[in-house]
Amino acid sequence: MTTPKVDSAILYIPHGGGPLPLLGHAGHNAMNAFLKELAAMLPKPEAVVVISAHWEGDSVMVTSHPTPELVYDYYGFPPQAYEIEYPAAGHPELAHKSVGLMEDAGIKVKAEDKRGFDHGVYIPLSLMLPEADLPCIQVSLCKGLDIERHLAMGQALRPLLKENIWLLGSGFSFHNMRGFDLQAGPGSPSAPDPQNRSFQDWLKKTCADENTSPEQHREKLLNWEQAPAARHCHPREEHLLPLMVCAGAAGYRSAQKVFDVKIMGRSSVCFFWPGTV
Repeated sequence: MTTPKVDSAILYIPHGGGPLPLLGHAGHNAMNAFLKELAAMLPKPEAVVVISAHWEGDSVMVTSHPTPELVYDYYGFPPQAYEIEYPAAGHPELAHKSVGLMEDAGIKVKAEDKRGFDHGVYIPLSLMLPEADLPCIQVSLCKGLDIERHLAMGQALRPLLKENIWLLGSGFSFHNMRGFDLQAGPGSPSAPDPQNRSFQDWLKKTCADENTSPEQHREKLLNWEQAPAARHCHPREEHLLPLMVCAGAAGYRSAQKVFDVKIMGRSSVCFFWPGTV
């Protein structure tokens, strides 16, 4: 008997500045084009699991409502930012399976049947899967932002890759809010930031260099604060932690494709791992 082909994938991507990617903000044009290109090059999954930088729980939380609402977790934007719709269904069965995998790994976790999807879910998926026709679940970060715990979350979720899913780490590899240039767009110069570039290059070397062993990969991520300009790029690491979950799920193997895009005048790197286990 032939084993069915499974087209799972692990993705670490940026979700941009609040709702701006869907409001025509020029500084997000490259990101929007990249996310659409990335989705087009991958087989369509049967479900999506999103680890978003915008939800932190005392324990890991997993959405389990069958029809989650949207959480407009931003403020100060035009009215249309609060009219965005993304009516994707939830997936209670997948949520409880994810909870069970993390419980088995000794991770404190619970299903959450009241919270909806935040913009770390519906902004990128509006670009990648605009029909909203696939069920999704969202997995939170854990307060305290412990690196090893989030790597372990990814390792625990690895068995999901035997199914046809996308495991999507929705964050931002540069997230210093004072460092963005909101006026930057296609063809417009922005002030150089060599610290931004040096950290992105370190991430690429760490996550995508075939000469980096899984053990070295894990060790470097655990000690990410020692990287060049680490705290310049991440004064707080919540937007980097979805990458940690992805890396754990990938078994610390090298990413096979890297995208490097400018968002609001700053470089941001994105990684793709085929999801075989």
